[in-house]
Amino acid sequence: MTERFPFGLPAGGENSSRMNCELLATCSALGYLEGDAYHKEADCLESVKDLIRFLRHEDDTRDVRQQLGAGQIVQNDLLPIIIQHGQDKALFDACIRLMVNLTQPAMLCFGKVPDDPVFRHHFLQVTSHLQAYKEAFAGEAVFGILSETLYTLLQLDWEQRQEEDNLLIERILLLVRNVLHVPADPCEEKKVDDDASIHDRLLWAIHMSGFDDLIKFLASSQSEQQWSMHVLEIISLMFRDQTPEGLVSAGHARSAEEKHRDSQELEALRQKELATKRSRTLQRGTRHSRFGGSYVVEGLKSIGDRDVIYHRNVHHFKNYTHDTGKAVRRVPKRNRQARECKDKRRSALNVRLFLREFCVDFLENCYNRLMYLVKESLIREQTQQHDETYYLWALSFFMAFNRGNGFRADLVSETMSIRAFHYIERNITNYYEMLLTDRKEATAWSRRMHLALKAYQELLLTVNEMDRSQDGSIRHSSSVIKSNIFYLMEYREIFLTLLRKYDETRQPQSYLKDLVESTHLFLRMLERFCKGRRGLMVQKRKVRRKRSHGKKTPSAPETSPEALVETWNIVEEELRTSGFQLSESLTENCVPFDAASETPFEEQKTEAMVRVQDALLGRLAPEALALLRAAREVWPEGDVFGSADVEPEEELELLKQILHANLPRSSPPEEEEDDAAELEEEELESIQISEKEFNFLDFIKRFSSPGIVRPYLLLLKSYSKNSPHTNHCIARMLHRLAVDLKMDAQIFQLSVFNLFNKILSDPAAAAYKELVTFAKFVLNRFFSLAAQNNKAYVELLFWKNVGAVREMTEGYGIDREETNPTWTEMEEEELRNLYEEHRHSEDPDIVETLLPLLSNSNRTRRHVVMQLVHMGLVENTKALKKPKKGTQIVLWTEEQEEELQMLYEEYKDSDDVLGNLLKKLTAKRSRARVVDKLLSMGLVSERRQLYKKRSRGAHGKSSGKAWTEEEFFEEPTQGLPDDCSDMDEEEDESGKESEEEKDEAQDNETRHVKRRRRGLPSTEEGAPDVGNTVYALQQQGLSGPLLWLQKSLYKTAKYRDDDGCSQDVPLVPFGEANEDAMENKTFRRLLRKLGLRPPANEQETFWRIPAEISDSRLKSAAAALSPREEEPKGDEEQEGSSSLTGGSQVEEVEVEKEEQGGEASGEHRAQALRALQLNRQRKRRTLELTAPVSDFTPSEETENILERSREKGSNKRSRLLEDEDKREENGNDSAMATAMETNDDPDSDREDISAPVKRRRKLVLIDDED
Repeated sequence: MTERFPFGLPAGGENSSRMNCELLATCSALGYLEGDAYHKEADCLESVKDLIRFLRHEDDTRDVRQQLGAGQIVQNDLLPIIIQHGQDKALFDACIRLMVNLTQPAMLCFGKVPDDPVFRHHFLQVTSHLQAYKEAFAGEAVFGILSETLYTLLQLDWEQRQEEDNLLIERILLLVRNVLHVPADPCEEKKVDDDASIHDRLLWAIHMSGFDDLIKFLASSQSEQQWSMHVLEIISLMFRDQTPEGLVSAGHARSAEEKHRDSQELEALRQKELATKRSRTLQRGTRHSRFGGSYVVEGLKSIGDRDVIYHRNVHHFKNYTHDTGKAVRRVPKRNRQARECKDKRRSALNVRLFLREFCVDFLENCYNRLMYLVKESLIREQTQQHDETYYLWALSFFMAFNRGNGFRADLVSETMSIRAFHYIERNITNYYEMLLTDRKEATAWSRRMHLALKAYQELLLTVNEMDRSQDGSIRHSSSVIKSNIFYLMEYREIFLTLLRKYDETRQPQSYLKDLVESTHLFLRMLERFCKGRRGLMVQKRKVRRKRSHGKKTPSAPETSPEALVETWNIVEEELRTSGFQLSESLTENCVPFDAASETPFEEQKTEAMVRVQDALLGRLAPEALALLRAAREVWPEGDVFGSADVEPEEELELLKQILHANLPRSSPPEEEEDDAAELEEEELESIQISEKEFNFLDFIKRFSSPGIVRPYLLLLKSYSKNSPHTNHCIARMLHRLAVDLKMDAQIFQLSVFNLFNKILSDPAAAAYKELVTFAKFVLNRFFSLAAQNNKAYVELLFWKNVGAVREMTEGYGIDREETNPTWTEMEEEELRNLYEEHRHSEDPDIVETLLPLLSNSNRTRRHVVMQLVHMGLVENTKALKKPKKGTQIVLWTEEQEEELQMLYEEYKDSDDVLGNLLKKLTAKRSRARVVDKLLSMGLVSERRQLYKKRSRGAHGKSSGKAWTEEEFFEEPTQGLPDDCSDMDEEEDESGKESEEEKDEAQDNETRHVKRRRRGLPSTEEGAPDVGNTVYALQQQGLSGPLLWLQKSLYKTAKYRDDDGCSQDVPLVPFGEANEDAMENKTFRRLLRKLGLRPPANEQETFWRIPAEISDSRLKSAAAALSPREEEPKGDEEQEGSSSLTGGSQVEEVEVEKEEQGGEASGEHRAQALRALQLNRQRKRRTLELTAPVSDFTPSEETENILERSREKGSNKRSRLLEDEDKREENGNDSAMATAMETNDDPDSDREDISAPVKRRRKLVLIDDED
């Protein structure tokens, strides 16, 4: 067969009425039908493939599809081929593929219903061809061959099934789905109820061929779960025209309730008919119709000034209106009421019986599994757009059928959970938002929203049915579900929101009916739940609005410890339930590192941890676990996110630590604002979640709003078409407002009274007894009020809120009288005299002066201010504003400058110069203003001269004499002041100092110490003296934080050793024990000893390991944190320290050996080694000379060193001792005082200080000079 080149004819062309020649030749090459037998041609398969190519290249008018439909290619060729030549697998597959394309919905072909008339015509043509295809499929032979083929394919195991087999299964399911989706033709199918339509015939063919059993197998089989979405679509289309109630009652005799309801409807119709006959009899006059007469209607003016003349029968006058004879104004399309969906019809009895059995089998064997699979696919977004509507329909339909067919909770357990409520509530919110934004598709979004509302209503009905169960466990489950939906605010107030947002132009009346009935059910359940319960607590969300200038750095989310505990319980339960298993899609989508980002690699690590914490706070346990594992792969070093072989329990503990950690949150980059208006103040909203005691009556008060009452009255207008239950729901809500809340005046509205008049005058009013009783009650209340308030008739023209109702019933101006009480003439005269008397006084706030002088003590500041403005004594309220707290003095007078200079001269030698100045100044000023003035006057040269002087060690430092032992042995590279260990106590003493001054004081003190020690050698490699502090912390039970600190130092040292570069590393405490340790003063003193830096400013949260500390020094500091079994002895330290002198080459060699061997034990030996190391570093030239390493023990070496040093410098030592004794006799005992103070502090880790120690340091220095 030669290759054919596809081409189409233009729409509306000359030959558009007949088939294209290429298409005609291709269709002729398929074969021909002779009687009931179909004879295929030799190139039938190639012709089918050519038709598929034609369809692939059709134009926007779908010309190929229309021509094939007009030629009835499906009815005359394709269906006979698959029925009679189904054994040809390749031909069968090609025909199925072609029919799937030909039967796809017209909406998919055109995208939407075209607005253009030409394209609308083509759309209707394609739809008519689809309806013809559907009629051709309504036969047992077609579905018989489809069922046999599908059954054969499903018998194959997964190992034997090929890719072509899976494609054929999917195409068969899509073909059945497309055929069932074809809409019915209302013009052709004018069938009554219980008559078989084309759709019913199609369903019966499915049943007779056994295809429905294959559908149930696909829904229940574990190995065929990939077809779950196709199966759900087919089931939803099978039950398209059915109702759960109609299927439940199929084959059963009518119940007593149904009979009673039918009799009521018949009685209402009979009463209307009798009333119509009576009114027709009364309207017949005795005179001939040509002599009806003319009447003058008094009080009703015509166009002129005369009364209206009525020329018709007087019996018709009640229907008279001025609009008679006028042209009806066309309502704009946007204001028209939304159209209802088509009504449901009742199928043939045999079809309903078959569908009923299908529902029973489906609920028992397939429902829970299929709904679970579909829900998982929807959550993972593995489905097509809007596929959730099938899930919502199945939930509402089958749960309603289960309620009517002998309720069993286990059959619908999959969709009976809090997650189902949350999923539906989220979809309702999303549909409403799209309804507002996507106005062109508002009708479709409205239908989806109605479907979600029906599903939510069915969940409530099922929970209500569970309350009536005889099984205690089911009733308990119902109570748990109700506790959750009544506790959470979004479930409790969803109906308030939907009623307030109802729009009759976009949402049909059936939606309003379901909304009113659902609200009635929810309130009834809530009222029953609240009875007998006292102190019922519910969640409350409060939105706080504050105004801010520009953009501020967002802070971390604030959560209470109770909320964190509750969040962690939910997250832990969810992770344990899932077995710590994650889906592939979730694992692939979690990317913690962005290589293209400008954020540094290490900062992204912190951001990844913040993202994990945010996921935990949002109770998204799988996302948090996926982020943690992904971050572990990106940052494996240091085990920050856990080790590679971490156990699930360890991951759980790590997630808990991250949840409770106070992580730093980076501020978003500031964006340039093009508009100057964007720099103005903007409102920021923060939602605070708390709990409050629930009061049912207060909750009902929220329904007392015109926006909520109006939809109820709108539905009441169709009371004659509503069901009795719907009318009852309306009457019950209005009764709650009018009787329970005593807000009957809110219903006093003219349109409502007109509606009540129709109900009372309705001939079938006996069928609406509840509405009639309520209408009479409201009217009686109104006329009673009208007798007292003559303006009540005017109020009928307006809808009223709570304030208007109160004024209407209690009197007008009550609120204004309470807020603005009247002033008598005497009180006004008194106020005027007092104001004139004190207006020129020096009091900054004259209102506060007048208030206690008034005779009426009930007057408030606001009352006085408003009255002064009203009397014209002041121009406006701004003139009487309360003065702001604080000082607003900016300029300094000469007297004030002289006073400041005198006070400075008086207190410049005191410990707290600035504090004394602030206390003694006459004109109170801020600390910053005083400091700036002192600098400008030249009284001080720098700010640090005004800092509060440190009391500890002040004498020794100020005198410039000998240092203490702490100062001598402290690491000079740490860059911290001598008294940094006492910083916590000094912060308490100087609480009045600002943070900037404290930081600056600390920096200046650090620089001062560095300058003072510039001549000393560096001891970077030495370990700090922290023995006493470590022992004290162990006694306090802080061994765990010490071990964590030691590991952190080791890890940082390892990174710096490997990378060769260093930067400040934050010390992030994971766990409550570590966080508590960071608040301990002794632990922070230890951190300062080790050289760690506290947060520099408000931008930093954690302590940091400075970049200048080398890896070797970090290892030494970590080694010093090893746990100690015994407390170091102070005497031994003194003895060992005092015995170390000298400074020869042998000393250095022996000390070097001790350092390399690492065998020195005890704190005194470490002190000796550091002292000798100082000496060694001062004489670097001697390091080139090496001595043989002796076999002596460290103790023997130390004794030899001491012997040689004693012989060498005995004369100098004697002179030094004499000088030292003289200085001690003269009273210079500052170092001894410092030693006593250190020994008295149980938490201090400083060494004992004595005179021999000072002499030892002097000896070392003298030896250096020699």
